Amino acid sequence: MKNYKIIGWFASALLFGSCFLPWTYYADLNKNFTGFFSEQNIYGKPGIFFAFIAILSALLILSDKVFAKRTHVFLCALNIGYLIKTYILFTSCYNAYCPEKKYGIYLLVASCILLLVVSLFPDVKLMNEKEDDQ
Repeated sequence: MKNYKIIGWFASALLFGSCFLPWTYYADLNKNFTGFFSEQNIYGKPGIFFAFIAILSALLILSDKVFAKRTHVFLCALNIGYLIKTYILFTSCYNAYCPEKKYGIYLLVASCILLLVVSLFPDVKLMNEKEDDQ
């Protein structure tokens, strides 16, 4: 991928920004939940984890070391697992009431998937075997 770093930085920024946007709207409470706010902190603050992954991913994308690329793949896979848990937690129905999904949760899903795709196809320069033999 020629634009690996640019797309990766964009996905990291999108992931970081989506934590501050409304994820779901609960009409019975008349409140929007974000990555850092839920009523009485009942769902926790998953935005902290996503923001940490976004910042760490941005730093790992800058590095040209192989261990950084492998670490990035691991973190993005972990991020997808946490995304699935968070998506189910925030959008699940309770007491015959389903919250309204807002644009923040969709941006969160898109940025996590884009970050995983970017981590799977890094721009790695391999040495030619003929150069090693000489």
